[in-house]
Amino acid sequence: MNDRFEEKQKSSELIFDGKVLHLYRDEIYLPDGREAFREFCRHIGAVCVVPVTDEGEIICVRQYRYAVAKTMLEIPAGKLDAKDEDPREATLRELREETGATCKSLTYMGKYFSSPAILDECIHMFLAEGLEFGETDFDDDEFIEIVKIPIDELVEMIMRGEIYDGKTQAAVMRAAYMIANRGK
Repeated sequence: MNDRFEEKQKSSELIFDGKVLHLYRDEIYLPDGREAFREFCRHIGAVCVVPVTDEGEIICVRQYRYAVAKTMLEIPAGKLDAKDEDPREATLRELREETGATCKSLTYMGKYFSSPAILDECIHMFLAEGLEFGETDFDDDEFIEIVKIPIDELVEMIMRGEIYDGKTQAAVMRAAYMIANRGK
């Protein structure tokens, strides 16, 4: 397929190589042949999950996000341990670590790119149902509060602009739509 908007890489320079982010400056050819540059971050990838209880509540986590200097309400999520890690396995790990839950049903809901102009992070979204709860296993640098919110209330919070996290907005709205339209 010929993409008339495609930009072609001329050269690539790694500017910063961090633990999570890897910053590049690429010289490119624009679709009309002119030269330009792009600065962007590469990321290993991530997962997020909308855990829904039998009572119709979504299990959320509240935690401080340093980059925006805010405590945020989000769905459980985490980065892949390796570029080739199975997103389903990563989701099951993050669900258990952050909420203590395992699930009987895990449904893939698609991919989410949070900021594709500057970041290649692909977040795989899942819906978890049939939850059973055990112990959490937070990372050493995680300070998390678990919060249960009825799905309809969380949708309303999103619509009122009270949920700032994009992956949470996208995944919860998709999960709510899927649940509301089952059997139709």
